Amino acid sequence: MATKETSTIHATEAVATASKTTTPSSDEIDISLYTPVTEGKATILFPKGNEVFYNPVQEFNRDMSIAAIRTWSDIFLGEKRARIEKKINNAKNEEAKQAAKKHLKSHIESESFTILEALAASGLRSIRYAKEIPNLKQVTANDLEAEAVESIKRNIKYNELTEELVRPNQGDAMQVMYSTIGNGQKYDVVDLDPYGAAAPFIDGAVQAVSEGGLLCVTCTDLAILTGSMHPETCFGKYNGMPLKGMFPHEMALRLVLNTLQTSAGRYRRHIVPLMSCSIDFYLRVFVRVYTSPQGVKKAASKTAIMYECSGCHSYAVQPLGKIQYKENGNERHVPGTGPPVDEHCRNCGSTHHIGGPAWGGPLHDKEFVNKMLEHVNANESNYGTHTRMKGMVSVINEELDAPLYWTLQRLCGTIHCTSIPLTDLNSAILNAGYKVSGSHCGPATIKTDAPSHIMWDILRAFVKKHPVTMANIAENSPARAILAKEPSIEVDFTRHPDAVSKSQSVKLVRYQLNPTPNWGPKARAGKKRKQDDQ
Repeated sequence: MATKETSTIHATEAVATASKTTTPSSDEIDISLYTPVTEGKATILFPKGNEVFYNPVQEFNRDMSIAAIRTWSDIFLGEKRARIEKKINNAKNEEAKQAAKKHLKSHIESESFTILEALAASGLRSIRYAKEIPNLKQVTANDLEAEAVESIKRNIKYNELTEELVRPNQGDAMQVMYSTIGNGQKYDVVDLDPYGAAAPFIDGAVQAVSEGGLLCVTCTDLAILTGSMHPETCFGKYNGMPLKGMFPHEMALRLVLNTLQTSAGRYRRHIVPLMSCSIDFYLRVFVRVYTSPQGVKKAASKTAIMYECSGCHSYAVQPLGKIQYKENGNERHVPGTGPPVDEHCRNCGSTHHIGGPAWGGPLHDKEFVNKMLEHVNANESNYGTHTRMKGMVSVINEELDAPLYWTLQRLCGTIHCTSIPLTDLNSAILNAGYKVSGSHCGPATIKTDAPSHIMWDILRAFVKKHPVTMANIAENSPARAILAKEPSIEVDFTRHPDAVSKSQSVKLVRYQLNPTPNWGPKARAGKKRKQDDQ
């Protein structure tokens, strides 16, 4: 049976065709040949001795996806209902009003939506969607490999579902998505969860999703996206240069979002990120896709180059475009102005690394995140990982809408001082008149709208109370250049009431603990293709 790993690089292979093999009846399945695995409301049969793997850590990914789709579907179907109600209110005569009312009644009775899981493997995710998401009309479980499609069919039967609700399909993922162009049969949700990079599938996905539909994308190639290795490979796949110093995981999210927007823009479409998550060894983003030339025009103002100092890791963001508003309310789109940094860092004198282009707009839609948090709190029993879900979504809900973040380790490590308590640092930032929050990307992270010199002023004030041993610091170290300056503000470390977030105060599980030994991504099953070696 094929796995997620063996079914991801489909760009030159078979045309999508619905599988025509006969689904076995439940009494024809010899259970002794399989290992049943239950997750959520689904039980999947994995052949014994097969190379296919089941990674229980990914249950969190699927739980989050179900919660996100359920939250989006309430909004999506509600918007449709509101448009019809508007037609009723704007009807010019009784006949038009009655026709609109009939349309509304029909819509309410048949409210539904469709999902495409482009790389379905065993079908676990599709079957969970079918059993756990209301108002679902059909989920298409597609995979290139015939063995995977047989597995999907077997698991549909074992879970007592129909192939009308979960439609098994054997085909090339890209061609399945491209086949929707021009026929009006787009999918309301397109789910991409490949092994490795999602980049090869993005062009088809942004075209296959319906107006206002949801695009769910997983990337597990974080070593590439975070700049840990081969930045040129990241640029080749995602058309952006990573930065690995202070904020690699948020930079990875922004590179992927920019790739989505760049692809969508070619087709007069634009994205609206609902929630962007850095999780364990992968990232997962949920975005809505709209067709709007006006929305595409704003893409340049949401695209940015990121500067990171090679010495002290201070950062600055340079939007590629900006919008000027005229007196009549019209918009004028012009190139951005800058750069926001000098040739050498103003804080320590080092040179800068340049990253991007990357998404410079918001990572999350706070209204959506709040609705999803309410949903999880009200439906804990539906999710095996609900404790962690509440923690992560709560942290995301608290996140400041400011690009990038600092880390306590990098801040203190740069000037070789003892670690400043996070509550003291947050208090000083708040007392200076700026905003601050954590980031879901990791513990001891600081998102703030305070400029870099304010951050170093706070650290300088801290060092005055907790001196460092200058004899241990090299003459050309960034620490000497930073500590040679006096603070430009009066730093106040008085405890601020907002220095501790609500998610911290109620002791939520905010960050992942290692659940099992060797809990990261499993090795790719089956033989390796040459193009995967990049």
